[in-house]
Amino acid sequence: MNRLTGSGQSPALAILGPASTRLLRELDGIFAGWGLAEGAEEISPPPLFPVSDLEKFDVYTNFPHLAWVAGSLDLEQGEAKPLNGRFAPDQLRESRYGLPHATCYGAYLYHEGGTVAADTLLTLVNRCFRNEDHYNGLRRLASFQMREIVALGDYEHTQQVIARFTGRIETFSTALGIGLDREAASDPFFQNDGARALLAKLSPVKYEFQYGDLAIASVNTHRNFFGERCDIRLASGGHAFTSCVAFGLEHWLHVLSERYDGDLDSALDAVRTAATAVAATAGAAGDAGGGR
Repeated sequence: MNRLTGSGQSPALAILGPASTRLLRELDGIFAGWGLAEGAEEISPPPLFPVSDLEKFDVYTNFPHLAWVAGSLDLEQGEAKPLNGRFAPDQLRESRYGLPHATCYGAYLYHEGGTVAADTLLTLVNRCFRNEDHYNGLRRLASFQMREIVALGDYEHTQQVIARFTGRIETFSTALGIGLDREAASDPFFQNDGARALLAKLSPVKYEFQYGDLAIASVNTHRNFFGERCDIRLASGGHAFTSCVAFGLEHWLHVLSERYDGDLDSALDAVRTAATAVAATAGAAGDAGGGR
């Protein structure tokens, strides 16, 4: 059992029950394990970042409708007390921190101003926050958890990572009996850069794996957008290219609960069995190709 909470008629947040938490932790461990098996290193990002950092990525230009920001209470105006569950604007100081709507930002800020190898790989999980026009159980939340595997390096590396993880997602979902549709999607990262915007139109930079109308995973190519914005350079020269693979963990919970009629223990057993199938497939591919 999960508890949905939040103001109004559309609860925006979820407290996951024990069975859901076990399943979510298992899923996260599997997805993280895929990255670690490829040589990824794990990092731990904070749940919020300075607005000045997120501004580097045009977050407030391209995604203003999703943005949440955080500021402290202004106690110089006297005692601050909420009214009807809210603080008035004049009780708040300026908002210096932003809540990210994607996990991968932490990977780029971690390497900001540094040099990376051509085949760098990271994995990280974080809380993401999105200001939606409505909420709908685990399908759409104000705060949810996203595991990502992020490739930094040369362009070939970023594309090879996407290809390998696309195969794993497809094998895993088929073993679970939740066939997914791979659909081209769009992110407005490049709308302010004519050349990149044209490339995005010619070759999609984002693919979502959808169960019905719900995206539960995606693969994303950023070219050298984040490399330039964070001045991340390759040892061989030039700015690093990046790509990422993202898994919305609560979305997977929703889909598996629906697929297994709310029996999360059966879903957990199926997830473990499917993970074994993915490992066997990956091992066979490594043997055939001589490994990574």
